[in-house]
Amino acid sequence: MSRVHLYLRKRLEEIRDRYIYEIYERQKLPPWERFLLTWIVLFAFWLGITGDITPQGLSLGLPTTGIIAFYMRDLLTDDIRHSKHLVWKILYFAFLYLPQYLIIMAFRLLESNIKVAKHAILMDINPGIVRIKTSLHSNTGVTILANSITLTPGTLTLDVVKKLDGTYLYVHWIDVETLNVEKAGEIIKGDIEEWLKKIFW
Repeated sequence: MSRVHLYLRKRLEEIRDRYIYEIYERQKLPPWERFLLTWIVLFAFWLGITGDITPQGLSLGLPTTGIIAFYMRDLLTDDIRHSKHLVWKILYFAFLYLPQYLIIMAFRLLESNIKVAKHAILMDINPGIVRIKTSLHSNTGVTILANSITLTPGTLTLDVVKKLDGTYLYVHWIDVETLNVEKAGEIIKGDIEEWLKKIFW
């Protein structure tokens, strides 16, 4: 590979990174929304682990989680897309997006368990590693997608590689039905990626 080719490749990667960064900056949540969302999540977690809803418990939990949220707001909400009002985001996530994800994952887990059991009983296994492409850009979105794929029996995400034309996941598949990137991606990802694109960029 010539030096000119390497130089052009590097320049193209830099332009792509700059383009993605500009999109990310435009869709980034305002600081107060990031703080409030983080505070709500941390306080809900506080209530979940303490189970204390007395005035003393609330007076201790609210400021404690508020201080932590102030310093952690960028860590938890950095990859969330900017769309609609904050109240809509919370309502959509709590009553629409989260139940959707749980239903999708429950169905995928049931389907994968049946498939793996069938392959184990019939000894009809064709394992291999396939490459699939994702249109997600954020680290959080790609990580949740990779972990969701790993949670379903029969598939295991081995690696994530970001290239010039997109992000690719290398997945160990218990029964390789196709090596085509698009078709394998449709089978393995299912509806999970579309769900993640509603929240993460």
